[in-house]
Amino acid sequence: MFKDLKVTLEMIKIEHTLFALPFAILGAVLAAGGIPTLEKLFWISLCMVTARSAAMAFNRLVDQKFDAANPRTQNRAIPAGLLSSKFVLLFTIISSLLFIFASAQLNQLTLMLSPIALGSVLIYSYTKRFTSLSHLVLGWCLSIAPTGAWLAIAGEFHPIPLILSATVMLWTAGFDIVYACQDYEFDKQVGLYSIPQRFGIVKALWLARFFHFVVFVLLVIFFFIANLKWLGGVGVILSTILLIRQHSLVKADDLSKLDAAFFTTNATLSIILMITVGTDVLLLR
Repeated sequence: MFKDLKVTLEMIKIEHTLFALPFAILGAVLAAGGIPTLEKLFWISLCMVTARSAAMAFNRLVDQKFDAANPRTQNRAIPAGLLSSKFVLLFTIISSLLFIFASAQLNQLTLMLSPIALGSVLIYSYTKRFTSLSHLVLGWCLSIAPTGAWLAIAGEFHPIPLILSATVMLWTAGFDIVYACQDYEFDKQVGLYSIPQRFGIVKALWLARFFHFVVFVLLVIFFFIANLKWLGGVGVILSTILLIRQHSLVKADDLSKLDAAFFTTNATLSIILMITVGTDVLLLR
């Protein structure tokens, strides 16, 4: 069982929780106007880890036939025979229940909204079967993090986390479009939908750049609405540089540096924003 659990965590790339977790922590810090209690941070973090774990395991479960047919993914744990579908399903159910339990420990509003969040991250796995807008659906799933964490602390909605969530949504959609370019031929062959499959790689990359330009605009708006100081501005500037760097690494005729553009750049961006904006809130107010 422990071996299967280890393989499952490797399969869902548990370390990539770093993409969205910093935004959840940032949402909590903004809501608290400082450092939230350790208890709140624990339950928020558990919500993030379990929701993503459920989503990724479910995705691998329902996509196993496509993974087996795709040369890029045929060595994943389920098609490779390293994990059984039953174990992955059990892991998904337990992760989902833990997410709802953790949501209940925060407040009544987060508990009430938890089925919407959980349903969103699970339904995403089916979207590539019928819409090219699956990238935006994934963006929506990650965008829940900052607003959800804000609600866990403040118990009510506010423009600040909503703007941050919109930023996360378009940031995610943009880098997911870039990532989907590597499956352009496969998606066309099997009838899966994506922006690259529908418009071609060249136009898809330009759309991803446009999304990330809007991210820059939203970050500037967020800077002023959140009343950030110079350190928050540094975070906005560094994030913009990372987005530019990401797109400089990927060309329509050369996707060889895609992993560096996707994984390293995006994880770094979320951490930088958490550190700079969070420190701004803690020290400069």
